[in-house]
Amino acid sequence: MKLFVLSLFVLTTVALSTAKTSRSSRNRIVGGSVAEEGLAPYQVSVQYEWGGGHICGGAIIDAEWILTAAHCVAFLQSQDIAVETGTQNLMEPGVYYYVKRIYTHCGYNQQLLHNDIALLHLNSTIVINKKTQIIPLPEQPLEDGDDVVLTGWGALSSAGGGGPSKLHKINLKYVEYERCRELLDNDPRLHVGNICTFTQKGEGACFGDSGGPLVSNGHIVGVVSWANPCALGFPDAHASPYFYLDWIRQTMRRNKKCSCNA
Repeated sequence: MKLFVLSLFVLTTVALSTAKTSRSSRNRIVGGSVAEEGLAPYQVSVQYEWGGGHICGGAIIDAEWILTAAHCVAFLQSQDIAVETGTQNLMEPGVYYYVKRIYTHCGYNQQLLHNDIALLHLNSTIVINKKTQIIPLPEQPLEDGDDVVLTGWGALSSAGGGGPSKLHKINLKYVEYERCRELLDNDPRLHVGNICTFTQKGEGACFGDSGGPLVSNGHIVGVVSWANPCALGFPDAHASPYFYLDWIRQTMRRNKKCSCNA
């Protein structure tokens, strides 16, 4: 069986009608709902600095560091990016920070999206408050069937178009690697650094959700990477922060004295 597989970012770059230019509430995480205020204070919007458009999601893992997907930023320069924090509604003002340097995983494979993880080192320290908080890195691997929550400003379908102004959420289930591999018919994009999520057809990540956080028990356990867009009845694949813990911590420690959630 051949699967129609595309990076969640491919159409994100094509459909740059963003939440800042659309008030539509139809386009969202497929099968999700509006996130209650305060649900995800760690969530950020990674945007084009020169155009103000939402590119991808990301998560605050330290007062100077954002975790996102490599495919969201691998083709950009640090001066191209702005990170908006402190709001779940992109039609309302948040706080903007700018990027000192982009760190993509050295093993990132653009074609297969292996090692699809990146860090953004900001040029100033994020002000932590009620609306803007750090999400801890994972402490242990997930178990098959664990509950996870995905948040993002992604679109409804592969048709693209503007995303919602308000952050959306969906509750999903973790699918262990071998079962995911079977469900994806041994798709070559599935990598040992991925974790999978799935509930049912009509629920899952979509364009614009890339780089966004998957959370379980108060820890970030996934970074949205790729899927069969969108919510066609197959698992979604995410980069696993647990798998990349050493790379994340080493990158941060080499460039800043920080706790790195150790």
